[in-house]
Order: sequence, then C-alpha cells, then structure tokens
Amino acid sequence: MRVFVYEHITGGGMLDDPQIAALAPEGEMMLRALVDDLTAIAGVEVTVLRDARLAGGLPASIHAVHTAVEFWSVFRRVAGETDAVWPIAPERDGILARITREVTSSDRMLLGCRLQAVEIATSKRATAEVLGRAGISMIPVYSEENGVPPEVNEIVVKPDDGAGCLDTRLFLNRAELHDWQQTHPDPKWILQPFVRGEARSLSVLCCDGRARLLACNRQKIEIADGALRFDGVSVNAVSDRDGRYAELASRVARELPGLWGYCGVDFIETAGGPVVLEVNPRLTTSYAGLRRAIGLNPAQLVLDLPESLEKSNESTRESRSIEVELAHAV
Repeated sequence: MRVFVYEHITGGGMLDDPQIAALAPEGEMMLRALVDDLTAIAGVEVTVLRDARLAGGLPASIHAVHTAVEFWSVFRRVAGETDAVWPIAPERDGILARITREVTSSDRMLLGCRLQAVEIATSKRATAEVLGRAGISMIPVYSEENGVPPEVNEIVVKPDDGAGCLDTRLFLNRAELHDWQQTHPDPKWILQPFVRGEARSLSVLCCDGRARLLACNRQKIEIADGALRFDGVSVNAVSDRDGRYAELASRVARELPGLWGYCGVDFIETAGGPVVLEVNPRLTTSYAGLRRAIGLNPAQLVLDLPESLEKSNESTRESRSIEVELAHAV
C-alpha cells in the first residue's frame, strides 16, 4: 500500500504564508512520528511532499516543492501515484477542508475525517453549537463582547478557525479587551469565558459515529503578556479508571459521525468535570508520543478500521506517560 502523507506546513503549504510557519515545529513532529509509524507496517510505502528549504532525512520517497505556484500540480501528481492520502493540516482559512476536498475528488482513499466533520470542527462556534445541543458541556462562544454575560471579566479571544494557541489572548478585564479590539478588528475573532482548570486532551480513534479512547493527555499551556502558548503535552498522563473520558469521546463521535481515524478533543478539567474546548479532526501533537505511551502503533489502528474499534484498551501492551515538548512553540 502506497500512502501519501501530506503535512501542510512542511510540505510546501507555507511557501507563501510566513506567519503560519510558526506551527512548523508541531508539523514536523507529527510528520516524523506518522512516517515512522507507517514505515513500521509491513507492505506500506510512504511518500511525502517537502518544502525545498527544509532538510530531508525521512524514511520516505520525498518530492520537493520549490514554489507556491507549482504546489497544486505536484500535490495532484503525487496523490495520483499513491493508494491513500493522510493529510495533516491546520483548520485555519479552510486549509484542511480544501485538502480534504482535493483528496476526495482524486478518488484516493482518505485516511482522515470526512468533509462534513472537518467543516464543523474547523469552526469553534459551529462545534459548540452542535455538541452543545447534544448536552455536551462546552465553553460558550460569543461573536461580540456585548454577548458575553456581564459577570464574566476574564475573556479569551481567538480566531474561530484558529489552530493551537496561535493568536490566542487572555484579557483579565473588559477595559483591556475593549482597547485591544479597537486596533484588531476582524470578523473571525470569537470570545470565550476563561475557564479555570487543567488543560487536557483526548487522543481518539473514530469511525462512523463510534470512538475508541487511546489516551488522555495533560497539556502544557503558558500565559505570557496575555498570550497563550502551547509548550507541549504529557501523553497518556491521565488515567480513565471511571470511563468518563471514554464516554466523552463516544458522545463527541456520535454527534460528529464524519470524524474518522485519529482525532483530538481539547477540554478543561474543572471541579465540575470536563468542559470541551474544541475538536481537532486531524493529528495533534500528542500523536508524536502515542505509540511509545500505549505500546500500540496508532497508524496500524487507523488502517485496520473499523475492526480496531472493537479491541478493548486492555489489549494495550504497555501504558506510560510520554513527554512531548516544543522548543519553539508559540
């Protein structure tokens, strides 16, 4: 089986967008982990696109992309030479949705979430609406300051389609927020109450409205001068003895049946339980430590869907916490 692993930031997608290069450390980490997992599977050959400015050193067939003008022609040619495409791309500006459409139209196997789920999860507002209607505890999303309940003073502002902590800020009072908004007008900004608790995430295997929890992770989020920064994650650091996180994963998958393969769910663990922040319909940074943490090859689990959903987590050969750090996270 020939698998085309496309990581957008390192695969030529950042050639005409210098700002998004801030996500390159995470992209590189996920790319290398996925390529290593796939090449460990007998009969799988891996192909990648590579920004010509970056070093190679991957156990895969590498196709360099030199300019933004040639990107799509190279992408389509490589996709056409393979059996399946596994996209890793941020939701920002509809990037993941466009890549998903491209793979679907190429008639190649898509090793990722279906378009409808991607389009919902790309928007934090739409995600909150869909999951909130199902009774899943969500952090509210507001379009304007006037919509935020008056008793809320600590407010987080971020892009509706943002990835990671990029362009995410915390304001401790409304005066600071008001002053900032005067110089940063953008219809994409959303506002959310700042919820105190521990930042966590779920690594989930999804297929056709069903889910299997692979790990619950503890995220490392720092706040410096009002800006939130993602510094890494402790993979598989939180146990699920009472099954609450497996149940949360299952509820999310039922409401977004187009989630397929590896997905992430970010949430805040509060005194009242988990409150969902967003759903990531793609690989997350936690993937980089997942195989070592659970003793199973997550790429193999994805290729074995839907049968791999039925296997109990008790089949995990080992279970430990793995630290994944980002030296240059923003």
